[in-house]
Amino acid sequence: MEINASNSPLSETQTTGYCAVMFADVAGSTKLYDELGDEIANSVISQVITMMQASTEAFSGVVIKTIGDEVMCQFDSADDAAKAAIQIQEKLELGLVQGTFVAVRIGFHCGAVIFRDDGDLFGDTVNVAARMAGIAKGRQIILTESATKELSAGLAEKSREFDKIPVKGKAEEIRVCELVWEETGVTRMISIDSLNSQLNEELYLSCGDANTRMTLNSSSVQIGRSAVCDLVVNADLASRTHAKISVKRGKFVLADQSTNGTFVLADDGQESYLRREELVLNGSGTISLGNNANDCASYALITYEVNLTAK
Repeated sequence: MEINASNSPLSETQTTGYCAVMFADVAGSTKLYDELGDEIANSVISQVITMMQASTEAFSGVVIKTIGDEVMCQFDSADDAAKAAIQIQEKLELGLVQGTFVAVRIGFHCGAVIFRDDGDLFGDTVNVAARMAGIAKGRQIILTESATKELSAGLAEKSREFDKIPVKGKAEEIRVCELVWEETGVTRMISIDSLNSQLNEELYLSCGDANTRMTLNSSSVQIGRSAVCDLVVNADLASRTHAKISVKRGKFVLADQSTNGTFVLADDGQESYLRREELVLNGSGTISLGNNANDCASYALITYEVNLTAK
C-alpha cells in the first residue's frame, strides 16, 4: 500500500493512502444475549471476533479496531479483503460456535483514506464500507461495484449486482454488489431486472386497527399524525408527516422526514435509526416514530412485513 504524506499542518499526525476497508459484525447479537445470557453470548461473540481477526491477518490484513461485536479491518487490495471475508463465512458455515449458530454480515469498499498515527483511519471510504456492512444480512458479503472492478477474474465471477442505494453525503446513488461465497450460489446468476420480472413483492403495514398494503406498482404511503396521512399514527413524538414509504428500483424504501427520527427494528434483531435518511425494508419487523420500539406505546407501533410472491 502506497501512502503519501501531506505537507499540511495535519501531516505530523495524519497521512493519506489507498486501501480496502472491511467491516464485519455478528448479525442478531441482541437476540444472542437474550437467548444465551450475557456471559455465554459474550464468550461466543469473543470467539467469533478472534476468528475474524485470524482470517484478516491470514490475508495480510490488519484489524484496526473492534467495536462490540464488530471488527473494522484494512487490506492492501480488494482481493485480500474478499478472500478474508469468504474465509470468515466458510469457517462459520462449517459448524456451531459453542453449540450456537452464528451468522456474520460483511461489507467492504476500496478508496482513499486518512491514516492517523494511533493506527485508526477515517474518511469517505470508511463511511461507505460501514454502509455496505449495514445493508448486508447474516451470511452475506456486500461490496461496492467499484470494489468489484478491482477484484481478480476468479473473484469477480463470484460477484453479482445487488442494488443501487443512496449514501449520505453523495449526490448520486451507488451500485452495490454481493460476493457469492457459497459454491451452490455461483452456478447460476440472475440479474436484478430479470428477477423483478419474475417476482412480485407486497408490503403490509398495520398500526392498531389501521392497516394498508403496498405493491411494487404503488406510488407511496405517507405516515404521521396528520389526518391526511395514509397511515395515521398517534404517537407523542411523531411529526405530522413523519415518514414516507416509496417504491424505488423494485424495493420498498422508508424515508424519514421528521424532527425526532424513525426507528426500525427487524425481526432478526437489527435496529436502524433514520433521521432524514432512507432504508430498504426487507422481511418483517416494527417501525416506531420518534421513540425506539421498547419505549413506544403498543397502539403507536407499526408492524411491517414484506412478502415475495411469484407473478
